[in-house]
Amino acid sequence: MIKLVASDIDGTLLRYGEQKLNPELFDIIRQLKKKGIHFIAASGRQYASIVNLFEPVKDEISYITENGSLCIHNGEVLSRGTIDRELGIRIFEEIRKREHCDAVLSCEEACYIETADKEFFRHLVEDMANKVIRVDDLSTVASPFLKIAIFDNVTPEETFVHFREEFKSDIKVVTSGNEWVDFISPEANKGTALQVFLDYFNILPEECMAFGDQHNDIEMLHLAGEGYAMSDAAPGVASHSTYVTDSVIETLKELLE
Repeated sequence: MIKLVASDIDGTLLRYGEQKLNPELFDIIRQLKKKGIHFIAASGRQYASIVNLFEPVKDEISYITENGSLCIHNGEVLSRGTIDRELGIRIFEEIRKREHCDAVLSCEEACYIETADKEFFRHLVEDMANKVIRVDDLSTVASPFLKIAIFDNVTPEETFVHFREEFKSDIKVVTSGNEWVDFISPEANKGTALQVFLDYFNILPEECMAFGDQHNDIEMLHLAGEGYAMSDAAPGVASHSTYVTDSVIETLKELLE
């Protein structure tokens, strides 16, 4: 019996560049709750951004944010993973060498950028509902580093391969959506984050259903008893899932039947 559902957002719940969730999902989350099934939003996004998306049910769900670096339930932080500061500084230096790559540093209170690109700032604030602070040098940010991300809408695949090879012995590098490459704390991913919630709620992996489409979802899909990769998932992701689906909403409707 399924007792918990965890779903990625971009490319999974938000399909084909959508910026707002289908309102039908909120009704489904409420119906799941009535049946004793808890919902977790699992994303590379910042906590504030996810809360904004799920506004109608924001107090009825839990959150895996920053690709597993921060787990939040009822406003309480259940787990936190950080990136070594010196490693982070090395990553910033390498990002600056690459053309059309913008770095985003995620910390608990906000995310930080160096670029003065107004459109990129607008995208982060208005489209993604992030709290964003611009600084001259990301290395000067005093808060613990939760996640480092690169935005590249020109050659994202080349960027991913470059940084994966450059830092493969230091940190996990994954794709997160079509234009993002993420550096995740070595002790954090969506799978370890999901395990935090399974332990917290005393739920077994086989009682969990998960949905995802990118490499940052693999550990979560692998852990869940019923893992669903999206039909257009990144290459290799489906091999870590139990099933393939075109729609999270339709699959959840079947669960409710």
